[in-house]
Order: sequence, then structure tokens, then C-alpha cells
Amino acid sequence: MSYEKVAEAKSDIVIGTKQTLKAMKNGEVTEVITAEDADQSMTEKVARLAKQLGIPHARVTSMRELGRACGIDVGAATVAIKQ
Repeated sequence: MSYEKVAEAKSDIVIGTKQTLKAMKNGEVTEVITAEDADQSMTEKVARLAKQLGIPHARVTSMRELGRACGIDVGAATVAIKQ
């Protein structure tokens, strides 16, 4: 389900952990998605901040598939959907 959401919102997404954290802190994000096969120390930062800010957080199984949904040729650990 989340892969489709990302693909539909392709023009309004932020890709990458650092960029996602920054966008979350700036109040620009409506939902975050993290990949389960990504480095947990990085995705946990996003999950914690999402919980603190009350932003919905979804998990998907594959970085590669998440990257594809974003339209990039590499995996993506974290993606944020902007408002």
C-alpha cells in the first residue's frame, strides 16, 4: 500500500533520512515511510520523531522497492510525503 502512495505523490516527496528529518522538523510532512531492511539506527530516528510530532509512520519491507516507487535507481531507507 505505501509503495503506491509514494508513487502517486512522486512530485511531493522527500527522499533520504537527513532530508526527511529536516522536513519533519519544519512541519512539511504528512506521512513518513521507512524500509525494514535499512539501517535501523537511521530509521529509528525518523520513527521516534514521527511519534513525537504525531506524524503517521508506515514501514515497507524493501529499500529497493521504495526507491523504485520514488522513481530512483537506488534503494531508499526513508521517504516523506509532503503536505
